[in-house]
Amino acid sequence: MQSMFDGRSWLSWLVKVRILILTLVLGIELAIAQLTPSTFSIKFFVTAILLWYAISAFYLLLLSIWSHYRLQSLLQVISDVAMVTLVVYATGAADSSLNFLYPLVIIVACILLPQVWAYLVAALAFLLYGAVLDLSYFGSIPPSSSTHIEFRTLQAIILVNLFAYMGVAYLAGRLSNKLRQVDVKLKDTSGALENLQALHENIVESISSGLITTALDGHITLVNGAAARLLQRPASSFIGEGVQTLFLDLLPLPGPVPTRGEVRFVAGNNFRKTFRVVVSSLTIPERGTLGHVYTFDDLTEIRRLEREVRIQDKLAAVGRLAAAIAHEIRNPLTSIAGSVNMLSEIPNLNTEHRQLLQIVTRESERLNAIITDFLAYSRNKQYQFAAVDMLPLLQDTLTLLQHRLVKENSGITVKKHFDMRNAIVQGDGDKLKQVFWNICENAIRAMKTGGTLTVSVEPFEDDWQISFADTGPGINPQLAEKIFEPFQSQFEGGTGLGLAIVYQIMQAHDGKVWARSRPGQGCEFVLRIQRATASEPISLLGKQPSAVNDGHAIAVAGGANG
Repeated sequence: MQSMFDGRSWLSWLVKVRILILTLVLGIELAIAQLTPSTFSIKFFVTAILLWYAISAFYLLLLSIWSHYRLQSLLQVISDVAMVTLVVYATGAADSSLNFLYPLVIIVACILLPQVWAYLVAALAFLLYGAVLDLSYFGSIPPSSSTHIEFRTLQAIILVNLFAYMGVAYLAGRLSNKLRQVDVKLKDTSGALENLQALHENIVESISSGLITTALDGHITLVNGAAARLLQRPASSFIGEGVQTLFLDLLPLPGPVPTRGEVRFVAGNNFRKTFRVVVSSLTIPERGTLGHVYTFDDLTEIRRLEREVRIQDKLAAVGRLAAAIAHEIRNPLTSIAGSVNMLSEIPNLNTEHRQLLQIVTRESERLNAIITDFLAYSRNKQYQFAAVDMLPLLQDTLTLLQHRLVKENSGITVKKHFDMRNAIVQGDGDKLKQVFWNICENAIRAMKTGGTLTVSVEPFEDDWQISFADTGPGINPQLAEKIFEPFQSQFEGGTGLGLAIVYQIMQAHDGKVWARSRPGQGCEFVLRIQRATASEPISLLGKQPSAVNDGHAIAVAGGANG
């Protein structure tokens, strides 16, 4: 807080008030002179006022170039006493009505200077005023008034002014001291309040949890730094906005005790986050409930890990099941297929019988394909890790895919966006090509009436990010949450293991895979694999990674699991 006795502020104020008073005095005296016969020289009076204006302008200039404000205060007060004396003399000395200006100058001296200087200024004012009266009375200077007063009256006037000036100096000094004491206390209190406010603000800003306060109508009044980071917007942009509009789900209702809940939030990059929210009332004892306080933490990573654990449990169970029954199913399946082939060679079978045999053959082949995928999924895979360039693998996959699409006249166009010469990773080239093919196959199946498959590769921090975006119908959020689990196929004839195998292979490469989808807006599968250089050594076979599935990031996408 700026002190009320700050020298520069008071000097600036003094110059402005002086100019205002001079203007009023000049105007009033000139008006009186026009209405009544003047007893003093108007020219002399106006000259004195103009001189005072010039001195004020000089002090205003001096204030901007000289920082010794105490000395400036003393100079201004002394010059004001002198100029008041000159104006009083110009307007009739003892007959002047402007001697009230002396007490004003004494009051200013009490504010700007120590109290002893206030008494000295009062004494100086008394001496100058008395000298003007005495010199005018005895003719030492030309009298400015036509009125002649008695000597005793003159002495009485001088004596009264002496007590008046000293009284003004005493009272103004006491009042000024009181104001200074109040000012000091106010500054101390203000400083303590500012420190307390700064402490509270630092505490609020230092909280790792997001914090939002609202009025009773739900409009936001405060957002701390953690909340702004979690919601990925500047804190100032939230003020006045309804808190409910920030989230996809309804917030917990405030109650007499704090209430808890979970809500979803879509970030600026279309990734969906999950927050745990605690709502409590903002209450001041003297004023009651003024609003609500919302604190929230980011549970996105925890929920993602929980989903991953569930997926891992399901994958492990499916793997054990596949290993246990696949071989047992294949033996009778082989017998069934052989018997059906023998039956189909009977020459006198009718058309209906042959159709039934064809159905048995086709379903046997389909069952054999499921068992083959089972075995491929459940076996302990051996990975031949080496520094490989993913771009040729992608090019080969997309070239085969384009030839097939042209042959089938599918109406699907493939677009490629590769802005680099190579994309080297530590991985198994054959397994990565299987990942690319499975994802592309899903995208083609999703676009039954034609569309566009856009494949792009770009660096992202320390990873390569490969994106497969189709223009299919998209997938619903319920399927998107478990799209990498086995048997989640939306396609007729699909085994539902394609994306489960993709997920398994990406785990082995310490990679991430997730889908972004909204129904009706297509689907995008995103892969991330750590970048490497061609000079890096070949990794060990059978590497068991600590990969994660970013399935929680399903905020936008559409294809299906074939």
